[in-house]
Parts: sequence; structure tokens; C-alpha cells
Amino acid sequence: MKRVVFNQKGGVGKSSISVNLAAVSAAMGYRTLLVDLDVQGNASHYLGVEEDSLPAGKTVADLLKQTVGWFGSLPAPDQYVHLTRFDNLSLLPASPALAGLERELEMRYKIYKLRDALRALEKQFDRIYIDTPPNFNFYSKSALIAADRVIIPFDCDGFSAQAIHRLMGNLLELKGDHNGELMAEGVVVNQFNAQARVPQQLVAELEEQDVVPLFGTRLSSSVKMKESHQQQTPLIHLAPGHKLTGQFIELFHELEPDFAPA
Repeated sequence: MKRVVFNQKGGVGKSSISVNLAAVSAAMGYRTLLVDLDVQGNASHYLGVEEDSLPAGKTVADLLKQTVGWFGSLPAPDQYVHLTRFDNLSLLPASPALAGLERELEMRYKIYKLRDALRALEKQFDRIYIDTPPNFNFYSKSALIAADRVIIPFDCDGFSAQAIHRLMGNLLELKGDHNGELMAEGVVVNQFNAQARVPQQLVAELEEQDVVPLFGTRLSSSVKMKESHQQQTPLIHLAPGHKLTGQFIELFHELEPDFAPA
């Protein structure tokens, strides 16, 4: 199963959700891969993986670059995958080089290469999560073409149901053109304050319009998330008993209703 965490708006918590869902998945026993497709590399940094600490030429940018040229072909993708310090959790890390590579990949129509790479890795992993840039660019489209399911983070601060309509329009167009199997798994409400009126109104509006399923789990706003980033340690390892950690575990079970501990 390949899931992409996507929203074309920035600041909605894509990287935080990608990393923590992947970490919970791994902690539950699934062999899990996190793919960082954002040039900023926030997910990689969150897991304590910096490009200068990696062997040269071993990022997702290097993997995609190998497909360019007269003799460009997809190399063995597992050589670009790195173990993290957390059991069952591996990373295909980002690189700033993604920015300079995007135009060339797009011009040469390499938009299916990530899909091909992840298909080659499917036997090694039970779950694959993909973190995406905050726009509908080449890399986001590549991730959506490669994925089976989409998780849409919704931040109640300044976001609107109309934005979800626009996002779903883009997803449906891409589904029709490139990936007929793609399914919007649901919207996850992030930074939720149950005591505030506006978040309640926004969630009610989403539920009423019924454009896309809404996960029952709400992710609360908490300083523990900031601490988790600073410590470069996912919540399930940093604070297993924290309320927000419990919410990520609840969200995992919504995604994996048939999960049974080994």
C-alpha cells in the first residue's frame, strides 16, 4: 500500500503527518518506507537524516536523475533507501538538488519514474508513505501517480472547504489522466482546537458538503509536536503516552481497520 500525504497549500502539517504516520506504522510492525519528495527535506530532517551525512549520490534526486539522458534507465532503487535509527522505518531522502532537476525531468516526461521505482520496492515494504511539496508541481504529480491512496491534511487556520473543492478537482483530473486506481482516503483535520468556534464551523462545512471522506480522528495542536521536530524523534518514540501520539495511533487504526498485532 502506497499513501501520499498531499495538499497544495503549505503549512498544513504534511511532513509532520507523513513522518508520524510512517513511524506508527513501523512501530506496529509494518516494514515501512518514507519517501521525501519536498526540496526542503523537512521529513528527512525530522528523522535526523541530512544529505551531508549520506553516501554521495544516494537521495531521491539522484535516483530520478539517473533516468535522464540517452541511456537513462531506472537504477536499482533499493540502493537509495536508508535505514533510520527506528526499527522497521526506512527513508528515501530528499535533496536540494530536486529544485534544479525538476524542469529537466518534466521536459523529458519522467513523471512515471517514481511509480516504477516504488513498484520495484513493494516487495521489501508493507507500507510506503510519500511526503510532497506544498504545490501541484511535477513531484506532487509523480507522487500521486505512484500512490494508491491520498491523505489530505486540513489545517483549520485560514483554510476553507472551497480549497478542498479545488484540490479534489486537480486530483480527479490526474486520476482520469494518469492513475485510475488513485483514491482519496480522507481528510485529516490538523491543529484542531475543539474549544474554538471557527474550526468547528469548518469541519461541519466539510461534513455537510461531503466532497471527500473525513477521518474521525482530529489531530490537536500541541507544543509536543515542535519538541518532536527539535528532537528529530517521532512522537511514538519521544512521548508514547501523549494525547497527540494517541491521536496518531487512532488515525493509523482508521487507515488500517484490519490491523492485528503479530
